[in-house]
Amino acid sequence: MAESSPSPESSRGREWVDGELIRIMMGASQSAQYLGALMVPVVVVVGWSDVPLVWLALWAFGAWALWFSRVHVSAIYLRTAAGGSTAVQRAFVERYGIVWPLNALWWGLMTALFFDRTPLENQFTCWLIVCGTVALAINNYSAWLPAMRSYIGTLMATACAVVLINMASNGFSGPAYHWWMLALILVFWHMMLRAGQRVHRAQRRTVELLHRNSILIESLKRQTQAALDAVAVKNRFLASATHDIRQPVHALALYADWLRNEPALVEEIAPKIVQATAAVNTLFDSLFDFAKLDSGRMRVQIDTLDVRELMRELETQYRPLAAARGLQLRTREVGGTVVSDPIRLRRILGNLLSNAIKYTERGGVLLAARRTAHGVRFEVWDTGIGIAPMHQQRIFSEFYKVPGHAGTEDGFGLGLAIVARVAASMGHPIGMKSRPGRGSMFSVTVEGAQEDEVRARITQVLASGQMASRP
Repeated sequence: MAESSPSPESSRGREWVDGELIRIMMGASQSAQYLGALMVPVVVVVGWSDVPLVWLALWAFGAWALWFSRVHVSAIYLRTAAGGSTAVQRAFVERYGIVWPLNALWWGLMTALFFDRTPLENQFTCWLIVCGTVALAINNYSAWLPAMRSYIGTLMATACAVVLINMASNGFSGPAYHWWMLALILVFWHMMLRAGQRVHRAQRRTVELLHRNSILIESLKRQTQAALDAVAVKNRFLASATHDIRQPVHALALYADWLRNEPALVEEIAPKIVQATAAVNTLFDSLFDFAKLDSGRMRVQIDTLDVRELMRELETQYRPLAAARGLQLRTREVGGTVVSDPIRLRRILGNLLSNAIKYTERGGVLLAARRTAHGVRFEVWDTGIGIAPMHQQRIFSEFYKVPGHAGTEDGFGLGLAIVARVAASMGHPIGMKSRPGRGSMFSVTVEGAQEDEVRARITQVLASGQMASRP
């Protein structure tokens, strides 16, 4: 019969369920194997007066030897495979699975000691033991269908063979109940297989439900943690924004009060007011950018840009800023075009150039474009102070400032965070290399050369980002 899977889209879920079912089968067989050992003396006692002692001793010795082999295999399982993956579990049952049908074969051969050789009451006891062994097999092996089918099939086929051989030795002219016995064995065989399959389906559904519940619990844990992390980020965001905006606003209040009391100093105070106002506007612009990214309201305009023209525009815009700090801004261009949002790509590269100039005291800054197998990679190199490895991942977080870095005191710690968020929303991978005291290199890779392809990718990235941001 068809078996249901834990999730229609996940083969990994089915693998997990199979592994758990093998573990259940091994646990059940280990707990019940001692009951089988206790049945060997019972068989010896029942057949003591009617079965040749040599045959009885040989069967008992074989039963005990196979029982010890099962105990040994169980010990190997506990030592090597109990905590392993599903592949390890499958490999174990494939390697040692012969032990179970061998045990079934030996218990099936028990019928040869009793059938038509002992009084009917002893034969009845023998068949009760066979029925009990099959019922025990359902309990022990139903979790893993191959093991259950091989055990029950081997035992019942052996019992059928014993009856048929006995009947054939009499020319099939023995008592009529022989035929009824054979028919009962076949019916019992079929019924036990059906019962085992039903038990297996119930066990499999239970394990599948456990698997689904574990996935749901893990998903709830992740979502809860994501919500807590989001709240923590928002709190840190607001605390940092409040702290950073307080200084320029306080300065504005002081300058305004100063100007009110000393109108003659307007030429000296006005530039300071403009500077403080610009700082407030910069912070608000950054906060608005983050609000757009978080709300999913960022709109992109895809267009084709000439690489050389883009780099020359950036050089023209930032060369005076570099020259004012005594730095040389150089470019290394490649021909061709890229497909992206022109405004946002210019802003990403502009932010990287601005940071490079800001944190470089001597030397220069290089804006380079390189053609790779994935597209065009824009690189911004500087000879600045560099970033220690412990800070290289955190610099892309909101309001994070590298402790002790000159130039961080007048910033808000939002530039690289916005670069990373905008680049990620457009599907442009960001890279970074840095050596303290030697400088840094930030890169942005613009992939794809067809507008439709890039538009579809950016739309998909934006949609997935909105879904991921929902609690």
